[in-house]
Amino acid sequence: MFLKNLNSEALFHPAIPAIPMGRYAHFVLLRETTSYSLFQTDGQLNFAKVQAGIKDKKESVSRVVMFKRKQTTPERLTGRELLRRYGLLSGVEGNARYCEYNSAAFCKVCPDCIFYGFAIGQEGSERSKILVDSAFSLSLFDESHESFTFNAPYEHGTMSEGTVTKSSFGEQDHVKPQVIFPAVVTIHDPTEAEFIYVLNNILRTKRYGAQTTRTGSLENHLVAVVFSDGEIFSNLKLTQTLYDKVAKEAKGHYEIEGLVQQTVAALPGLLAEDGVVANPVLTGESLNRLVEEVSTIIRDEGRLQAVLQQAYTESEQYARSYGAKRDKKANNPKADKKASKGPEAQQGTLLPEG
Repeated sequence: MFLKNLNSEALFHPAIPAIPMGRYAHFVLLRETTSYSLFQTDGQLNFAKVQAGIKDKKESVSRVVMFKRKQTTPERLTGRELLRRYGLLSGVEGNARYCEYNSAAFCKVCPDCIFYGFAIGQEGSERSKILVDSAFSLSLFDESHESFTFNAPYEHGTMSEGTVTKSSFGEQDHVKPQVIFPAVVTIHDPTEAEFIYVLNNILRTKRYGAQTTRTGSLENHLVAVVFSDGEIFSNLKLTQTLYDKVAKEAKGHYEIEGLVQQTVAALPGLLAEDGVVANPVLTGESLNRLVEEVSTIIRDEGRLQAVLQQAYTESEQYARSYGAKRDKKANNPKADKKASKGPEAQQGTLLPEG
C-alpha cells in the first residue's frame, strides 16, 4: 500500500477487474489558464451555445469549449514521458517495450494503453478507464478570448528582405489568462497505483492546447476527490451551478480561492441530485493531507518508480488476461475443447480417455 491517508483496501481494487465493479474515483478540478491558450479546431476557437445557468433556463450564452482530447492528451503524454524515463516504455522501434502514442504502434500493455484506452481497428481496442468530457468556460465567450495578429519576421527582425515584404501575416483567437474551466476526471474501478498515476499526471501537466512550446500554460486546482458507486455531475452542470452562484458579482473576473469555496459548498447538493453513495468526499484539510502524501511520493524518485512499476505490472497482467494481448485459446474453453478433438471425434467416434 502506498497511501496511508485513505482506506485503500475499501476504495481500490487489488488488480484491474475484467468487468465493471461499481467503484469510482472522481477528481473535481478548476482548470485555470495562466497564459494565452489555443483550444481550436480547423483554425477556429472552439465554442458552444449553452444554457447560462441552472436556474435561468431561458438565457443562452456562448462559452469556450476545451474538448476532452485537449485535456487527456497532454496528461497522457506526461505519464508516457515518465514511463520512458524509468525504462518502462521505449521510444526505440523494435524494442520489446516500444509504444507510439496515437498510432498503430500502441503496445497494448503499458499503463497508458490500459488506463486511457486505445483503438487500432482489427488489431484490438481497450475501453478507457479514465472518463473525461468537454469542459466549458465559466466566463462567457466574449469575456474569455482575445484576437491577436501574428507575423513571421526574417532573422534581422523585419518583415522585409531587400524590396520584398513577407506576406506571412495572420490572426488567431486566444483564450485569455485566468479563464476557468470546471471539470471532473473520473477513474472507473481504480487500483491504488492507477489512482496515483492519474493524479500525478494531472498535477504535473502544465501546458494544454496548441503551440504548447510557446503558450498554453494552465494550472489544475484540485477542489475535491469523491469516491462513489456511480458517475457524478457533468462538467457543464458544474459550470452552470457556479455561474448561478458567482456570475452577477464577478462580472467575468473570478478569484480562484472564492471559486474553490463555492465549488466545495455546491458539492453536497450536486451529489444528492446524482443519487449516488459518495463516501468519502475529500475537501479542505482531508484533501490537503492526501495531496501532500501523493506529492511526497512523486517527489521521491524511488517511491515514484515503485508506483510506476506497480502500475505497469497491473496493466500488463490485465492485458494478458483480458485485453488485446490475452491468449484467446487459453481463455476460451470451447475453443480448447474443439481443438482437442481429432478426426475420429469430429466424425462422431469417441476418443479413449487417458
